[in-house]
Amino acid sequence: MTRVAPVVEPFLVTLVTHDGPVTVRGRVVVAAVLERWLPFLIYGGLAVLIPASMMLMSFVFATRPARKTRARTIPFESGVSLGAPQQQRFTVSFYLIAMLFIVFDIEIVFLYPLAVVLREFGWFAVGAIGFYLAMLIIPFIYDWRKGALEWQ
Repeated sequence: MTRVAPVVEPFLVTLVTHDGPVTVRGRVVVAAVLERWLPFLIYGGLAVLIPASMMLMSFVFATRPARKTRARTIPFESGVSLGAPQQQRFTVSFYLIAMLFIVFDIEIVFLYPLAVVLREFGWFAVGAIGFYLAMLIIPFIYDWRKGALEWQ
């Protein structure tokens, strides 16, 4: 705002586009920003709208049974319901294999980013990968030799 004019003038803004910097007034900047963010806004709107509509429709079209029976209180998953779930015990090897799966699944998550920047880090990254794999493979071999992975 200047001392002479009581009206606020729109200030000039430099907008950088693919063609280079362009000086434009306020309204065009809003259009350019909206043009860049429009796909994100559409995606965000759909990400909110779809789950919200599913929750709303589940309440709108829900039908309540007139009376409760034992069959309706038992949890049901896909497939044929055989009544209450049977109590069964799992062996320790089941849990060991599950834990090994988790460890090696997480190993891949750490190896991918390092593999992407391997060329930039050079031999340091190769050494880091080797040390990391050794820290995982040595206990794996130990478990294998002790027979922890054999299913009985």
